[in-house]
Parts: sequence; C-alpha cells; structure tokens
Amino acid sequence: MSSLSETTTQELQNYQEYIDKGIDWALSMLPHLVLAVVIFIVGYWVIRFINKMVRRFFEKKDYDETLETFLQSFISIALKAILAVLVVTQLGVKTSSLVAILGAAGLAIGLALQGSLANFAGGVLILIFKPFKVGDWISAQGVDGTVKEISIFNTKLNTFGNQVAIIPNGQLSNGNIVNFNMEDTRRGKFDVGIGYGSNIKKAKEILLGICADCPDVLTDPAPEVYVGGLGDSSVDLSLRFWAKNEAFWAANFYVIEQAKLRFDDADIEIPFPQRVVRQLS
Repeated sequence: MSSLSETTTQELQNYQEYIDKGIDWALSMLPHLVLAVVIFIVGYWVIRFINKMVRRFFEKKDYDETLETFLQSFISIALKAILAVLVVTQLGVKTSSLVAILGAAGLAIGLALQGSLANFAGGVLILIFKPFKVGDWISAQGVDGTVKEISIFNTKLNTFGNQVAIIPNGQLSNGNIVNFNMEDTRRGKFDVGIGYGSNIKKAKEILLGICADCPDVLTDPAPEVYVGGLGDSSVDLSLRFWAKNEAFWAANFYVIEQAKLRFDDADIEIPFPQRVVRQLS
C-alpha cells in the first residue's frame, strides 16, 4: 500500500513538473508571441499601403493590363512571404534553417520549371518593353501574323490563313522580330522585267502613272523607279512607293495588276522563260 502511494506521489510530482515547465515556456514565449502578433498586424497594414501605392503607380503608367495584374499579385505575394518569415523567426525558428529550406525548395522548383521560367521572363520583358502590341502584324520565329493575345508565358498570332500560332515568349524575347505596324507608313517594292527592245523611259512613266492614279500610294515621299539590273533576257525595273499600313496591300495589288494591263496596252514586253523544242528527223 505504501509502495502504491509512493508511485502515485511520484507521478503527481512528474505531472506538476511538466505543468511548471509548460507554464515557464508559455511565459517565456509570451513576449515573443505578442511581438509576433504586433509584427503581423503592422506588417499587414504596411503591405496594404504598399499595394495601394503600386496600384496608383500602374494607373498612371501605360503598361499592359496583364503585366499590371501580374506584377501587383507578385509584389503582394512577395511581401506576404517576407512578413511570414519575420513572424515565424520571431517565434523562435532559426532564420538560417528557414532560408536553407526555402533555398532548396526554390532550386528544385527552378530546375523543374526552367523552360517555363524562361518563357515567364520573356513575357515580362515583352510586356514591359513592348516590341509589339495586340493588333500588330509581326514576323517572328518563321511565323507571320496578327498579334491576337500576349500572356505571361506565350503569344498568340492569327496567321494569314486564320490559324492561331502559339509562340513561347522565351523564344520571342531572344529572337528577331519584324513589326510591320511600328511605323505609320510602309514602303513597297515592285520588280518587273521588260524586253530589251522595249522603251525604258515609257515603261518608267507608266509605273509612275500607276502610282499617281492609286489613291492609296502616298505622294510624299514620292514614288521612284530605277533600272535595277540587266538580266539575261530583260531589263529589270524596280518601283519603290509608300503607303499607309492599313492600305499597303490594296496599293501593292493595284500596282501589280495595273502594270500588266498597261504594259500590254503599250506593247511593252514582259519576258518570260521560253523553251524551244526541235525534233530531228
């Protein structure tokens, strides 16, 4: 009986010791807990203030809406992550251990998503520096088309055949891009060969007359015609003219069609390859 009583007393003493240690730990952690709560409240208020300032900044700038939304979300998440680290470290977690864990996780994620990260970085660069915008006709990565959509990871082009081409932004940002809508006007070039027996001066007058009759061809800069070369069977003429971007193709097709019709009316020969077949008896 005495032995049982001693065992019970020992257990009660152990429980009391655990309770005392728990109370001591709670009392020692209370200042850290209070400080962590204060840091969280103040930090959350500061983050809301910074987000509001960022939003006002983007409202004054002419950035792409997709980029603005992404950057605002990215800044908000980054600030909240920093706040979480500050709160956790205040509760006693070692900063070095936390940084090591986050670094290892970041490295693993980066290696797994390196292609996507390259496209992401390319998308940010495109949205910031704007080498093209939605509605522009561009040539890039062997594809020609109208820019339909610019997102963080890829760009969609609507091709001439009404197909949608999706190009990763990483390739776009590192490759050559020809933007046909960057300038208001565009220069056209039409090369045509005439026979050696044809009148060069008359042919040049006809080409300039075509440009004068076309309302889509600009008069300033004025159209010009040069003799571009002397071929095996033709004198090569080169017509240069300017037109507004939106009217360029109409002007280009008009010049080509009228050149054939008016050369025929003026008996100006446009040589073409011919093959003579002789049959030996």
